[in-house]
Amino acid sequence: MERSKRKIAEAKQRLAQLGEVHSRTQFGGYCLAVEKTVFAVVAKGELYLRACEEVQPYIVERKMTPLSLSKRGVPVELNYYRVDGALWSDGEQLVAISQLCLQGAKQQQKERQNNRRLKDLPNMGIRMETLLRQVGISTVEMLVQQGAKRSWLLLRTNNKNLGLTVLFALQGAIVGRHYAALPQEMKEELRLWFDYNAQRERKRRREED
Repeated sequence: MERSKRKIAEAKQRLAQLGEVHSRTQFGGYCLAVEKTVFAVVAKGELYLRACEEVQPYIVERKMTPLSLSKRGVPVELNYYRVDGALWSDGEQLVAISQLCLQGAKQQQKERQNNRRLKDLPNMGIRMETLLRQVGISTVEMLVQQGAKRSWLLLRTNNKNLGLTVLFALQGAIVGRHYAALPQEMKEELRLWFDYNAQRERKRRREED
């Protein structure tokens, strides 16, 4: 552990040109990230860079060793490759290769974001995804564009039993957090809007009766 901590401190110093490098535990070691994008791992005192298409030829040429973990007794190779002594000693090359790894990781992250389904968002699931699709909201982008209130109103056209919790859940999905963790002022504003619409609906029903 001490070796890994020393390696992390040295890596942060050597890779400072990439931006502020943060570390946290992962894969039984520590991952290194810039702006929440993981591009490297430190395990057992060694630095491993996350492979991408641009650096694959370099990995093959240098015969870089992949990071291997044991999963249920079976060794599993990860898409991270060990920085050997020669590369570690070449500061300029290390930064250049790490920069490519960071850019590749960002691109993969962007592609995953674009491919997210509604069910993958916080508070959602297959059932909520199905309900949203039935009212014409089929993508994450459409949900964000419609907003929680409009989406809730659309859902209510098919299901009059949907309540305040669903409104909170939709807002949480849009902002990326569990509905229980929404800021109190945001929940209060949604609650007031919900009560207003509930009163309007009760009034309309009385007039229809």
